[in-house]
Amino acid sequence: MMKTKFVFVTGGVVSGLGKGICAASLGRLLKQRGVRVRNQKFDPYINVDPGTMSPYQHGEVFVTEDGAETDLDLGHYERFVDENLTGNASISSGKVYWSVLNRERRGDYLGATVQIIPHITNEIKDRIYAMAGEDVDVVICEIGGTVGDIESQPFLEAIRQVRAERPLGDAVFIHVPLIVQVPGSGELKSKPTQHSVKELLSLGIQPDILVCRCDAPITDDIRRKIALFCNVEPDCVIQNATAGTLYEVPLLMAEEGLDEVVCRKLGLITHQPDLREWTAMVKREKNARRPVRIALVGKYTQLHDAYLSVVESLHHAATANDAVADIQWVDSGALTAENTAAALADCAGVIVPGGFGGRGIEGMICAIQYARENRIPYFGICLGMQMAVVEFARHVLGWADANSTEFAPDTAHPVIGLLPDQVHVTEKGGTMRLGRYPCTLAEGSRSRVLYGAADISERHRHRYEFNNACREAVHERGMALAGLSPDGRLVEIVELPDHPWFVGAQFHPEFKSRPDRPHPLFYGFVKAALEK
Repeated sequence: MMKTKFVFVTGGVVSGLGKGICAASLGRLLKQRGVRVRNQKFDPYINVDPGTMSPYQHGEVFVTEDGAETDLDLGHYERFVDENLTGNASISSGKVYWSVLNRERRGDYLGATVQIIPHITNEIKDRIYAMAGEDVDVVICEIGGTVGDIESQPFLEAIRQVRAERPLGDAVFIHVPLIVQVPGSGELKSKPTQHSVKELLSLGIQPDILVCRCDAPITDDIRRKIALFCNVEPDCVIQNATAGTLYEVPLLMAEEGLDEVVCRKLGLITHQPDLREWTAMVKREKNARRPVRIALVGKYTQLHDAYLSVVESLHHAATANDAVADIQWVDSGALTAENTAAALADCAGVIVPGGFGGRGIEGMICAIQYARENRIPYFGICLGMQMAVVEFARHVLGWADANSTEFAPDTAHPVIGLLPDQVHVTEKGGTMRLGRYPCTLAEGSRSRVLYGAADISERHRHRYEFNNACREAVHERGMALAGLSPDGRLVEIVELPDHPWFVGAQFHPEFKSRPDRPHPLFYGFVKAALEK
């Protein structure tokens, strides 16, 4: 008999209200009560996963330990709950339909007419139930989109069926609507919330808890009115006010009693949440006053969510250094040899994160050269590491045409390229290195000191690698190969030992940083920037 219970989080009125933060905050609160929690996200888009989606439309692609390319909300889940998730935690409509259609082609349905109900909804339910297990007490499942969207209806029908199939008290529905504040008068209006709940009721779902997003505090009158018209208890109308910092949200939710109500509804007997360390971390973040300006030089800077985990990792590291990260967004496509110095003049550190495609590459190289020559702390991530090698080859080794074969296939100096066993793979993405890979750090390297260990593992998302034919040349001129794969075949980290702080990592360290446990490389980078 399945012992796992389920919490389903939906959103209403408008998108972008913070369902993901609500689900992540609840996960943290339950974990601090001793409840074993696992988060899951369903997205209504037809893409199989976000891997090929534009960062301008969908923000960053978060990569799990097992190499799944997932929605950015999984990053929130991991940072808040501090539990590594898998590809099973991120499910799109495309993935559901892809699975059903492949089964239909194989004849698994024995010639039956394949329909939304039961075939699509059964597939969704199977994905939900797959998250359960002996080591999981509660699955918190977020349904993407907004109630009323046609794309979300199969998911809502599936969770309605889960509720009907499970024993009473095994499933709880949380709805996240918006409390509207009338412009001019500032009066709070609950009517959109009422209509959103009415929409849910028309689909057979009665929400148990309403987490109402608002800027102004909800009055007791508004709370009682919502409870009355939406058929919930007054203490199940939870105020979700705008927080001073993202990581304060669990504390505000605890004050409102969200975890208490959820435990009551699910029949969970737990101790009170131990939030002392989390509270201290939030207090430290809010009390930090020393600013450190970091230039984030990237090609997707128009949408900050494209670098969400990088930004959060900088904030984690700044908090640990009793500082505030002041991020200066720099479009690499606008940088030239003539304007780079002016664009980066006030920055104490330069970071170049990952990306794909040739646009903005030369601007990145300009920023890296400026940081190297002016001894400004530099941190290159994935593409930022590769371009650091290209810049070094061009301006230190004197290979003027040095490049990656991703951007210049015919270059005479391909310092970055596909490995020999990759060149015959023609399907784009077929050679992608995704997920967790081990790395051995060189003795005496800056990275080894920061990690405090010789052997580590980090998450990857890239196709191209450091060209091993160039190892001797770059090493002789002062670039250290500070991290290699255990077999010595792949270069994972490069450093400039004679520079105050210059590190390039082939992997994505931002995916493993936590608010109360910043990533070692981010911590070292911010510390160096503060000391500049």
